[in-house]
Amino acid sequence: MTKPETVTIAVDAMSGDAGANVIVEASLQILQKFDHVHLLLAGDVDTLARCLSVTQLPEKRYTVVPSTEVVTMDDSAAIAMRQKKNSSMRVAINQVKEGKAAACVSAGNTGALMAISRFVLKTMPGIDRPAIIKTLPGIGSHTYVLDLGANVDCTAEHLLQFAVMGSTLASAVEDLPAPRVGLLNIGSEDIKGNEQIKQAARLLADSDINYIGFVEGNEIFSDHVDVVVCDGFVGNVALKTSEGLAKLVSHYLREEFRRNWVNKLIALVAMPVLKAFRSRIDPRKYNGASLVGLKGVVIKSHGGADAVAFANAMEIAVIESTKNVPLLIGERVQQQLPVV
Repeated sequence: MTKPETVTIAVDAMSGDAGANVIVEASLQILQKFDHVHLLLAGDVDTLARCLSVTQLPEKRYTVVPSTEVVTMDDSAAIAMRQKKNSSMRVAINQVKEGKAAACVSAGNTGALMAISRFVLKTMPGIDRPAIIKTLPGIGSHTYVLDLGANVDCTAEHLLQFAVMGSTLASAVEDLPAPRVGLLNIGSEDIKGNEQIKQAARLLADSDINYIGFVEGNEIFSDHVDVVVCDGFVGNVALKTSEGLAKLVSHYLREEFRRNWVNKLIALVAMPVLKAFRSRIDPRKYNGASLVGLKGVVIKSHGGADAVAFANAMEIAVIESTKNVPLLIGERVQQQLPVV
């Protein structure tokens, strides 16, 4: 069997709520799982040295790239761009720009990450705006949804671009020859929706994308569609609503099982089922959103991710780098969309 080529991933090791310890722990998990991965850990040298002191992995598997600043969650994109040019986030993204890494992973400020990534890496020809895409759990598998907050106001042409990028990514990562693409709308009928959505539907119908029509919010979690396209305002609301609903269901289950001794006994009997249920909807398994449309792979982890969740985001970076998703998107865009 042919040994896979080495994939180098740049990691913003200082950003996020959990701190460097968690990010380094996740990094070591990835190095143990993938023999062909090399990591560039951007951050404070002394801090990372302390975190890495526990590992027995050879130092050739990773490299510490010094940085002296950190982008906080409260920093505006402008401050991160102009005043923190030596931040761990900027340094990690620069590794992709300079060709030293195939991807960057960060748990930092989303607005800053998008702004810096777009400024440093630039967008693909034919793409006006990058979009945020991630998977949500669904019946049988999962569904890719974009945009999840990068672009609040979108034209029909932007939605077409999102559809091309989402379809290409899903096809590459999931080995789907023709992913089913739907437009998120308030109804499935052709007369439903605003003019922007109706115009986007016409553009998608005329494209070579496997467009299946309008889908409603409840269908995101079905097995009827592989990629759901929407603007960033709607997408972010849908994402946060689904996260809140998952917490609500979990809260009610715990509340009912603790209500009396009979329910507590039933909970003990049902424990294997409950554990399996929790595993299937565990948000850590779906951590990691891709900033698609850039000339490089950039993965955004949830700011409060633990080591398991951050490792999942890193694994997405490994997969997309191995599949060379940005190149595939660039080729598809050239075929499908006019260059702007």
